[in-house]
Amino acid sequence: MSDVLPDEVRLAAEIDRLKAELPKTRELYREVCALMFFRFGITPTANRLYQLVKRGSMGTPTQVLGEFWVELREKSRVRIEHPDLPAELQAAAGELVAALWAKSATSAQAALEALRADVEAEKSSARNEVTSMQAELARTETALEQRTAALLAAQVRIQELEQAQAAAEATRRALEAEIARQQDDIGARDQALVQAKAEFSGELDKLRSSAELAEDRLRAAEKRALLEIERERGVSARSQKELEAAARKAEQSETRHREGIQALQVQLGDARHRAGVVEGNLEAFRSSNAAFVKELDALRLQLAPAVASQAATRRRPLSSVETSKPRRAAPRVATRKRPPS
Repeated sequence: MSDVLPDEVRLAAEIDRLKAELPKTRELYREVCALMFFRFGITPTANRLYQLVKRGSMGTPTQVLGEFWVELREKSRVRIEHPDLPAELQAAAGELVAALWAKSATSAQAALEALRADVEAEKSSARNEVTSMQAELARTETALEQRTAALLAAQVRIQELEQAQAAAEATRRALEAEIARQQDDIGARDQALVQAKAEFSGELDKLRSSAELAEDRLRAAEKRALLEIERERGVSARSQKELEAAARKAEQSETRHREGIQALQVQLGDARHRAGVVEGNLEAFRSSNAAFVKELDALRLQLAPAVASQAATRRRPLSSVETSKPRRAAPRVATRKRPPS
């Protein structure tokens, strides 16, 4: 079974190749007969040929197979009647070919009968298929009517879609015009960008030159700064020494000031004590002065009549006697000096 199956596969492949090369049906059957008999060692039959080729009517493989055997017998007869062959070999070959021919004819007749039975069965099956196909055709016509209605609706929808497509096409064209304009803008921007890059490169070169010059200046400034730092360090060292000396002097001055402050604080305490004593004396003086003021006011009240009479005497002319009398001195009021505040 494993040996037969590959032959069947190869035979089918060769027949497919012959179908592609030979469009004529009789030539195709003749080549398949030769292929089966000579290459694969299979005795061809009409039924087998029709099953493999499946072209033409049922009588075509039978006719082609008969022609094949006649041609094979003629060719075999020529070889058998070759003058170089012995008579016994010619007789044996003739008997062999006759036996093969008889066997082939019998096989072909049996195959023909089987093929006719198959054809009748296929006719009956075809009639049944025609009946079923007619029923299927009726159902198909019904479905076709339904699909026709659906097709009309689809056509309406197609018209709507075509209108929408036209609007979309107009929109697409507008967008393409906008895209073209934007591409032109992009081209102009690219040119501007290239020009800006060139200008930037020039500016960059200038900046690099300026940077190099600035770097040289920076190096020189660093050198000067280092020299200045060294000088400042010397000045700072001297200033530190002077600061330490000044700190010592300040500390000494602070000590002296602290001692002076302490002495001033002692003097301030003494002064506050004396001020307290003076304040007490001032209060006593104010009390005595108030008493003196009261006493003076009383004396003024006592002297008021005398002063008035004296004023009257001054207004009238004085006699010689009065003028010769000495004046009385006004009584003096004793006053006490106010101590300095």
